[in-house]
Amino acid sequence: MALRPRLKVSSIGSPFLQLGSSATGFSFSQACSVSKLGFHPLRLQRNKNSSPTRLLIWATRTKSKGVIWASGPHNFRFLLSLTNRPAPPLLLPEPLTGKVWTLEDFEAYPALLVMFICNHCPFVKHLKKDIVKLTKFYMEKGLAVIAISSNSVATHPQDGPEFMAEDAKLFGYPFPYLYDESQDVARDFGAVCTPEFYLFKKDGRRPFELVYHGQFDDSRPSNNMPVTGRDLSLAIDRVLSGQQVPSEQKPSVGCSIKWHPGKKF
Repeated sequence: MALRPRLKVSSIGSPFLQLGSSATGFSFSQACSVSKLGFHPLRLQRNKNSSPTRLLIWATRTKSKGVIWASGPHNFRFLLSLTNRPAPPLLLPEPLTGKVWTLEDFEAYPALLVMFICNHCPFVKHLKKDIVKLTKFYMEKGLAVIAISSNSVATHPQDGPEFMAEDAKLFGYPFPYLYDESQDVARDFGAVCTPEFYLFKKDGRRPFELVYHGQFDDSRPSNNMPVTGRDLSLAIDRVLSGQQVPSEQKPSVGCSIKWHPGKKF
């Protein structure tokens, strides 16, 4: 039986997301699992005024635009997707070159990969060399790539623009590594952790549309699994070949984005 979940925001600025489905027994989690710092799972409660299959999901970050996962009976997993949403606008400097980049700079490309990373996070460090290999390979096939650091330098000065430029040089980043000082771009994307990957496709004159918001692969700093980039590679391959990206996408895992002290979204 096909499941047709329906996701809507009950009101502008409301902390509630409402799910209607033809099946029961679902559990929910936010798209990006963050390691220990700054992340709180979604809390689940029933709506007493609706049918037994209607649930209310309360999210700690009510303005997060990330995807939400639903797990049903028999471990069936699907994506309550905010995919197909357009890429948010951006206007960000590249510390290494001083150039300011916008989304319009990539209009001619068939796909765009946006990565939220930083210098210090062990989850990012674990993948850096392989991120460079993967992006170099696909950039030669027509993929546009940018990386963004949104961490607060007030709490993590090692993630500041001077050190970003050094990191870009050291690892030979083939993509622009951009500085989101205001953290507005991270907010607009709904990013919550590093690393976090957003893959957009371009169809003619239509805006970039999100088709993948998931992990690099199953490797983690402490699980002894080899870094392969399998999940992200498969998604990029499908986009560049004009195929549909599967909706079953494993969320990224990493360090929380370090928000400016006292800043609320």
